[in-house]
Amino acid sequence: MNRLYYGDCLTILREHMNAGSVDLIYLDPPFNSNREYNAIYRDETGRPLPDQIEAFCDQWELDEETEQIIRMMPILMREAGIDDAVAEFWRFWVNALRGTQPRLLAYLSYMVERLLQMRVVLRPTGSLYLHCDPTASHYIKAMMDAIFGHKNFRSEVVWKRTSGHSDSKTFGAVHDTILLYTKGDVFQFNPQRMPYTADYIEQRYRYSDPDGRRWMDGDLSAKGLSGGGYEYEYDGVSSLWRVPEERMRKLDEEDRLHRTTRGGIRIKRYLDEMKGLPVTDTWTDISPINSQARERLGYATQKPLALLDRIIQASSNEGDTVLDPFCGCATTMEAAHKLNRRWIGIDIAIHAIKRVARVRLQDRLRLVEGTDFEILGVPRNFEGACDLWTRDKYHFQKWAVEQIEGFVTTKRTADGGIDGRVYFALPMEKHLHSMAIEVKGGVHVGIQDLRALYGAVENDSAKMAGLIVLHPLSPTKARNFSRFCGEAGSLTVLGRQYAKLQVLTVNEILEGKRFDTPTVSGQGTGQQALGLTP
Repeated sequence: MNRLYYGDCLTILREHMNAGSVDLIYLDPPFNSNREYNAIYRDETGRPLPDQIEAFCDQWELDEETEQIIRMMPILMREAGIDDAVAEFWRFWVNALRGTQPRLLAYLSYMVERLLQMRVVLRPTGSLYLHCDPTASHYIKAMMDAIFGHKNFRSEVVWKRTSGHSDSKTFGAVHDTILLYTKGDVFQFNPQRMPYTADYIEQRYRYSDPDGRRWMDGDLSAKGLSGGGYEYEYDGVSSLWRVPEERMRKLDEEDRLHRTTRGGIRIKRYLDEMKGLPVTDTWTDISPINSQARERLGYATQKPLALLDRIIQASSNEGDTVLDPFCGCATTMEAAHKLNRRWIGIDIAIHAIKRVARVRLQDRLRLVEGTDFEILGVPRNFEGACDLWTRDKYHFQKWAVEQIEGFVTTKRTADGGIDGRVYFALPMEKHLHSMAIEVKGGVHVGIQDLRALYGAVENDSAKMAGLIVLHPLSPTKARNFSRFCGEAGSLTVLGRQYAKLQVLTVNEILEGKRFDTPTVSGQGTGQQALGLTP
């Protein structure tokens, strides 16, 4: 069955996917995380991301966890069978980038760790397409040469994604780069064709039969060709021909020979029988998605279906398995489904998973969850939430925040600090306001944690605060929490009071309960009620 995973692709690749189980991988990984995260946020809320929380979207930092991954990278490379010389190159690169481009180094460590695992799940005959822009493509290519082997580099595709982009200080940036690598020497590749342009047809197909059928003429002479030809006289013309005499007579009977004014004989090549021009490594015939297109789902970096159609058709066959480890709005999944491939999508944002399941898979493709595809990695009950907490505490925090329609900070906090925010609108105010969210998964959550959250919010721009706890509260603890929340006061909006400090358990969230806030931005009727829309 087709699968849609919620989680970090590194965890999913390691723990849930078998080695050599995927025929084709396409990935469009994030580099400028602000752009993609803001797009998701804006689509959900209808408002731009508030300036004061831009820092929450910037995940490429050399923190202690990233430094540990960097130190472990030579070991990971060795375990993957990569030559020790590459590990030495990695150490050299680390030292060069740490002081000059630390964010790039953090990004490269993130990508290399995941690309190593993608190589594991790829079949020996499989291919991987990595979509990137000039920001880091040259660095990524060097690491992919190391991971997959330079001999397995097949193409650097240049996709012209827009026709006009002006820049007063340099040449306009109008293209993306797609790097194609295979796992080995034997791999699947189906040559692709693209339709002829009108100019090409006018220039090349200059002749027409009486019925209007257009054609161009082609050479029948074998002179200069390796392997020789067939020497004979036909219709008074002696030559070394490309076809035997019986084939020449057959072409003549079918009116497929063209006698030139100089007495030569050439073959008619009809336009309606041609397959089109062979696709090269420069793609100018696939346009980006315009803002009004039906397939547009609100992602700034969303790619057109035609792009994924070409990639999937070129490097897989019907029945093969296609993986997108950063599936976003699931263009890859839709293209794979329409081309009769099995598919696996992974995304770390629950907002993306929800939208993919609802809009792309159910509404557009009419797929049924449980029959046509399954969603994995999303806790469905208390036991599942506890299991997620045990396996990945940070991801548990992320899941909890997103379950209550919040937006998580990408700064990894080990069960402490503000883990995310829920945004809402206030009457006649242009900018959004927020409820700061903290998640506690441990058993020993006490009133001191509630006091600490309230104290943090006092120094924050948030209007409200919410605490999510994994384990149910004892009656005594529930009474103490309720009393303290009451003492924290309330926010009054249009005559209604909202507690500034609130607590939810995971069981309550799983039952559908949410924090009581003014209208969450993005819900049209609520914005109208607040006088924010006409």
